[in-house]
Amino acid sequence: MTIITSPQETFGSDLYIDLRPMLGRELYVKCEGLNFGGSIKMKAAAAMVAAAECAGSMTADSVLVESSSGNLGVALSVIAASKGFPFTCVTDRRCNDLTAATMRALGATVLVVDEPHPEGGFLKTRLDLVRRLCAEDERYVWLNQYANVENWRAHYETTAPEILKTFPNVDVVFIGVGTSGTATGCARYFRDSGSTARTVAVDAEGSVSFDRPAGPRLIPGLGAGVRPPMLDVALFDDVVHVPESDAVRMCRVLSARGMLFGGSTGTVVSGALAWLARHDAKRSLQAVCVSPDMGDRYLDTVYNDEWVHAHLGPGALRPASDFDGS
Repeated sequence: MTIITSPQETFGSDLYIDLRPMLGRELYVKCEGLNFGGSIKMKAAAAMVAAAECAGSMTADSVLVESSSGNLGVALSVIAASKGFPFTCVTDRRCNDLTAATMRALGATVLVVDEPHPEGGFLKTRLDLVRRLCAEDERYVWLNQYANVENWRAHYETTAPEILKTFPNVDVVFIGVGTSGTATGCARYFRDSGSTARTVAVDAEGSVSFDRPAGPRLIPGLGAGVRPPMLDVALFDDVVHVPESDAVRMCRVLSARGMLFGGSTGTVVSGALAWLARHDAKRSLQAVCVSPDMGDRYLDTVYNDEWVHAHLGPGALRPASDFDGS
């Protein structure tokens, strides 16, 4: 029996889903959304807050502020509510309504920016607002998930060792890239531990993280309009870019089997299958992909037929029965 006194005391997961019966490949999904924050971001949030408290950055008068497309904002809302300090999340109009409502229910203030920066997109606009808030009021404390070493270190110390403990001989691990904390921490651990596992980064089309042209992105989570400062591309063996229509379709393939995952998970699984189709013709590789979140906050977007048809076209609604896993 596990007994806790605060929600941030539990954020790991030893639950993996075997997709072989569905897809015919030895691909396992590591579920990281089964915690009070609903996503893998609870790990980074807990680590960054703990480090700030140890450093004395957080005082009784402090107001925590962070830029987030959603999941980290919820995680910090949970921790802030638990610890009793105010939190302001700066997000943008792509943030799901349910995600924003969740943050508000936890007591957070949610500021939504409407206009993307002409060069850095919504992320640049959000960061500019965070910096302005900090400049105008010294009570604000910005953890800066994009450059905070505790972001990637949290996964170096937890996520990657968890994977290798369960799958010591894993051949390839697929990890989505947003701030790049999860991917960077895991890739560094695999390298430092001497593991032979290949690490493949999965990014959204329209993201500039791997020097691709910027493009519109509607699903929050993965991808960036400004290259993440902590991203070291040399750590990865390969990268896959996934169209959002493919991510939506994969979410629906999984939900048709009773597994409601978030848009980021659909992106990672879709990217994993695309890579395996090119590099594993014999279907002999053992693969793991990291699922960042569950799907309840995507009911108005990814799982809404009208939204998908209007924004991504009818191709994204192709029936799951048409998917052959190849």
